[in-house]
Amino acid sequence: MGELPLRLAVIGDELVAGVGDPKGLGWVGRVVARTPAAEPVTALTLAVPGETSTGLGARWEAEVDRRLSPEADNRLVIGLGRADVAAGLSLARSRLNLANVLDVAEQRRIPAFVVGPPPGAVADGDKLAELSAAYADVATRRRVPYVDTFAPLATHDQWLSDLASGDGVLPRQAGYGLIAWLVLHTGWHAWLGLPDDGA
Repeated sequence: MGELPLRLAVIGDELVAGVGDPKGLGWVGRVVARTPAAEPVTALTLAVPGETSTGLGARWEAEVDRRLSPEADNRLVIGLGRADVAAGLSLARSRLNLANVLDVAEQRRIPAFVVGPPPGAVADGDKLAELSAAYADVATRRRVPYVDTFAPLATHDQWLSDLASGDGVLPRQAGYGLIAWLVLHTGWHAWLGLPDDGA
């Protein structure tokens, strides 16, 4: 990071769009608000509700391409959702889908940052834990930052009560705040080459 303004293409499902947050910020808005860049950060959220990693893998490059600028420090933020579990995708397929996105981003010299799926329905807990661990392994092997949101939130009282106060699946204000905190404290500023805001 230097003189070029930051441009973040954020791909994912309804969670990157902040659906369910009465403030309308989601975790992306909260993270951008705490990103101390010299120039305003351009964060472009490209969300498809209910999307699996297969769907994301098929569309991301064309959508992100249109938003890159030679006058910007272009970066890719991947917010992975929970739809792979509901769709019955194998762990091997989910891993491959993420690997393909990260490999293409690396070939194109677009730095990537991955945010894993948070806890959802209790019945999906074991499968989501496995999915998050699989995604973490793929990212770690490629030296790409990975934020595990599942393990810290699976038994977090505030997260669980926030889900329970809504539809049991989407977080609300407190839940998105927790995801944002995890992102900000898992290498976000270092990835951007910015000083930590100390929060």
